[in-house]
Amino acid sequence: MKLVVRIRLLPTPVQAAALEANLHACNEAATWAAHVAFEEKAAKPLALRKHTYQQIKARWNLGAQAAQHAIKKTCDAYTTLRANLRNGNCGKPGSTLYEKAAGKPVTFRADAAQPYDDRMLSWQHEQRGRRLNAPVAESPWKT
Repeated sequence: MKLVVRIRLLPTPVQAAALEANLHACNEAATWAAHVAFEEKAAKPLALRKHTYQQIKARWNLGAQAAQHAIKKTCDAYTTLRANLRNGNCGKPGSTLYEKAAGKPVTFRADAAQPYDDRMLSWQHEQRGRRLNAPVAESPWKT
């Protein structure tokens, strides 16, 4: 059984800077993967992984799971874009808005959300910390 818990991290300034740098690296990697997906016409996860996984890990020094999330995030963005184009949310094919949306790669803001899961973060209660070493505030939502 999985338990989903909402938490608030209370990092020190140094830890906050490390978390922010990690977030920016993940989003930069996702933007790069989006450019590769656009050029290679590879918007499915497996196809995009073949083109980008090793480079993302090496170039941005990201862990395996963070690289996987960046690739998946890119694929999800292209799936949403295709659905919006298909459903006419960006105008009719040939319109200026449609061509603008379909004619360039997806980009991600430097501070866009990035998923973290149990494979990226592991709670170490006895050591009062995490792999990220960020203190955690107790959740007000108790079960």
